[in-house]
Amino acid sequence: MVDLLLQVLLWSFYLLSLVLHLFEDLKKLAFSIALTLNSSPSASPLSRYLSWVGSLFATIQSIYHHTQGQIRSNVKRRVFEQHGEENYEAKNLAHTISCQDSNSKMKEKNEDKKGMHGILHSAQKKSGLSGNRGSAINSKLRVRPAKLFVPDFCPRQEFIEMGLKKLKEDKKEFEVEGRDFCLASKKGARREFMEDGHREMVDIMGDPKQAFFAVIDGHGGCAAADYVAENLGKNIMKELEHVGEDQEHELQQAIRQGYSVTDKGFLSQGVSSGACAASVVLKDGVLHVANLGDCRVVLSNKGVAHVLTKDHRLSSEDERLRIENTGGFVQHCRNGVWRLQGSLAVSRAIGDQHLKDWVISEPETKTIPLTSDCEFLLMASDGLWDKVDNQEAVNVVLKEKDSLKSCKKLVNMSSSRGSMDDITVMVINLRSFLAADHLQ
Repeated sequence: MVDLLLQVLLWSFYLLSLVLHLFEDLKKLAFSIALTLNSSPSASPLSRYLSWVGSLFATIQSIYHHTQGQIRSNVKRRVFEQHGEENYEAKNLAHTISCQDSNSKMKEKNEDKKGMHGILHSAQKKSGLSGNRGSAINSKLRVRPAKLFVPDFCPRQEFIEMGLKKLKEDKKEFEVEGRDFCLASKKGARREFMEDGHREMVDIMGDPKQAFFAVIDGHGGCAAADYVAENLGKNIMKELEHVGEDQEHELQQAIRQGYSVTDKGFLSQGVSSGACAASVVLKDGVLHVANLGDCRVVLSNKGVAHVLTKDHRLSSEDERLRIENTGGFVQHCRNGVWRLQGSLAVSRAIGDQHLKDWVISEPETKTIPLTSDCEFLLMASDGLWDKVDNQEAVNVVLKEKDSLKSCKKLVNMSSSRGSMDDITVMVINLRSFLAADHLQ
């Protein structure tokens, strides 16, 4: 019985909808004719009649919608009374009726908007409406603009834009001048960004004769170079706190431990880059030198260049054998450069997680007592030493009275000879660090 009642109601809905659509078409036609006639100076009886017909159609439409809502409510109530809420067919049937009604309303509303806009536009065109009256009609028909589309926040894009901005702001050349040292640095012509670094620590523990200096050459990015510049000196000084005076072996071991702690700290960052480094500790009139990779320290003693470090490159037979004995692959690449696993040209460095089975972070150290013959130290990355000889570099510093000018001159000399690498040069005046018994 309920199924038959529902079928009857559905057919009634269809018939009423058909009649309503016919009324809508007549209503639009009547409204169009009335609007056209109203545009004339005097309104005719026909226009008043058509206006009355339009009002009648609007009343019929509102009655229809009210009746339709009441029927829908009664159908839902009767269905749930007969079948209960647990009956999914009854639920679906009531939901289908509701959706059909909602879709029908929406469709009719859209058609009304389109039809009304077309009718008024046509009537305005025929009657020649213009000026304020035409503007008033257009303002009522103005369509709401579409919503703005706001893209989701993209932190990766913001990070890339900030990184590019930083690269643009980075200086290609810079210089530093301190009380007992000076430095000049230049970014390589083919480098995307500067990978060299440096660090100076003076007046350690309030002692003007204690200092730490380092020149750093990064590869695979600047992350390792930045980390070493920030942490190597602090780690070494922390280890030296536990070493007494006149304990050379323990002091060198403390420096090695400072390098090891720095290496482990950087590897824990999970960043794939590396850095070579050369450092010196000046303490109690003694020079303590350490290095990894191909940064170099040269001492000028009475104008003669003395190399205090050893380049850790794969062209060194002992370094190459050490790597091959531990399963590494060393290949002689183009331009006469030996490379580990076909990529890295140095055998010792901080970082390089992917090559850590062969690239060690243990530096070679050397201790030298300072004498009055020790004039200055020349520390530089391989961007200088690949193009400028050790003695030639010392001669440039000796010739120039201004140490900063000599640093810049050495940088320009290497660059003019075709160096495409980053170049960093540091000069340290050793006179200020001599022990009291060596001062003249």
